[in-house]
Amino acid sequence: MHVWVDADACPAVIKEILFRAAQRTGLPLTLVANQPLRTPPMPNIRSVVVAAGFDVADNHIVQAVEVGDLVVTADIPLAAEVIAKGGHALNPRGEFYSTENIRQRLNMRDFMDTMRSSGVQMGGPAAFSQKDRQAFANQLDRFLAQRR
Repeated sequence: MHVWVDADACPAVIKEILFRAAQRTGLPLTLVANQPLRTPPMPNIRSVVVAAGFDVADNHIVQAVEVGDLVVTADIPLAAEVIAKGGHALNPRGEFYSTENIRQRLNMRDFMDTMRSSGVQMGGPAAFSQKDRQAFANQLDRFLAQRR
């Protein structure tokens, strides 16, 4: 199993949790972004810099992901593609996307996009909290423990 991170928008605190998990388990961890990222000097942790552009990092992840891999992303269309390929998708707030909930998430995303494009003012997501951080860490630990 390989852990992939859609790293451009991933909170730094989530990256730190992932670095510790990779150090503890020895699992390969790859951060994909359109800019260079700092990673700990460990052989199982690396970063890949892709060209800037719409969905370039997402496309790289989708091409590389294999059955059973884990992708950390808040990008719902990317999560849908990962699930379709037999991977697992976890968002930085600790919610797993699944075959059961991804269609609903895509529909809600499209609805909200339509609302915004028609001029409706909406607030963004809630600020990332300590509760979100803890939920992510707990879900990641459970997931990794099940895969051992």
